[in-house]
Order: sequence, then structure tokens, then C-alpha cells
Amino acid sequence: MTEPRVRPDPAFALLGLYETALPEVYGYLLSRCGDRTLAEELTSETFLGAVAACRKEYAPPVSTGWLIGVARHKLADHWRRKEREERGLRLVHDSEPDVDDPWDERLDALRARQVLESLGSHHRAALTLRYVDGLGVPEVAGHLGRSVHATEALLVRARAAFRRAYEEKEGRDA
Repeated sequence: MTEPRVRPDPAFALLGLYETALPEVYGYLLSRCGDRTLAEELTSETFLGAVAACRKEYAPPVSTGWLIGVARHKLADHWRRKEREERGLRLVHDSEPDVDDPWDERLDALRARQVLESLGSHHRAALTLRYVDGLGVPEVAGHLGRSVHATEALLVRARAAFRRAYEEKEGRDA
């Protein structure tokens, strides 16, 4: 009589990758959110989500790049949740004019990071996905759960808010 074959858990592939991928995933998230606690939480969510995804029938091969993609989705989900919460609390809506903004000045990286962290989560999410991650507007729209047109308008408002806050901070730091 033959023993029934037991299929190994596909999530074991993550174990071999865990030690090398963990700092990459955490570093990716920390560089985009700037908050250690949040980066740790999202890293944990990333690996838990990856375990679940690995166990699906047509799971992609496990790699650090794939885990970074999972992390990007977890971060976008976080920003969407935060924006919904903030939207529920806001009484006044944004009314920024749509302006073409060719800002050619060189940005100070530290000041830019501080300004980005001070923006609302919807602006921070849009700018980070577009300019830090280098995603196209349709991809940003997909991550944020918005239409392309709404995302373009959000990016215009986000750039204007960033520029205004950057210049205010520059004035205070001078």
C-alpha cells in the first residue's frame, strides 16, 4: 500500500527568502511612509498577505520584487483607509485652481521629505506613487481606487500643496 503524497505548503518558499527580503521590504516601506511603527506594521501585513497569496492555486513565484509589489499595495491600502478617515473628518473641501506647474528649482531632499510627511495622506500617496515610485497616472489611479481623470486632478492639487508647503518651510528655515 502506498502512502498518500502530501503537497508541501507553498508558503515555505517565503522562509528561504524571509531574511534577505525583510530588510528590503521594510526599507521600501519606511522610505515612503517615514514612520517606523507604520513601516513595521505594513511589513508584517505584507508577509502575512504574501503567505495567503502563495497558497492560492495560481500564485506567482515568490521573489523580493514580488514582495515589494505586495508592500506597495499594502501601503496604498493604508493611504486609502487614512484618506477615508480624514475625508470623514473634514468639513471644508479643497479648492485649488488647476495650474500648469513647471517647478524647475532643485529640491532639498530632507526638506522635501518633511514637507511630504506634512501633507494629507491622499496628496502624499499620489505624489509618492507618481514621483518616488515612478508609476504612470493610470497605475497611480489603480492603486488609489480613483479614475484617471480624478487622479490627474488630485496630482495637480497635491503638487500645488507640496510647493506651497515647501516654500513656506523654506521661508521658516532661512
